[in-house]
Amino acid sequence: MTSETRALAGDLALAVVRLTRHLRGRRTDSRVSLTQLSAMSTLSQDGAMTPGALAAREKVQPPSMTRVIASLNDLGLVERTPHPTDGRQIIVDLSEAGRELLRDEAQAREAWLTERLQQLDQKSLDTLRDAVGILTTLVTEDK
Repeated sequence: MTSETRALAGDLALAVVRLTRHLRGRRTDSRVSLTQLSAMSTLSQDGAMTPGALAAREKVQPPSMTRVIASLNDLGLVERTPHPTDGRQIIVDLSEAGRELLRDEAQAREAWLTERLQQLDQKSLDTLRDAVGILTTLVTEDK
């Protein structure tokens, strides 16, 4: 690894941390933690699943996900239904209130970011568009 690549890695990591901090700042009155929000986002993207599958996708231990699901259920943001073939399991899915909360969270982040992007020239927007593709490739894991 060259020193240039190492420096780019550090600069990129810092920029991503700062961007994340700004995006999190849009959620000042959120009822859920970032961990809960992440689990809800996974359910929104991938659909209903068992707690074990959700824990695996979120890369946390099943007991931790059980607590997350219980807290989201208490808030009315997820629904738990019996597994159709395994009586020992449940299936977790977002409730309508959970879907609404995710929409509100996304709208707040997108509004802030859209405002910031409108301040950029076309060349910078094109560069960011390319960077999004590159970043997506970097973080996409083989399944």
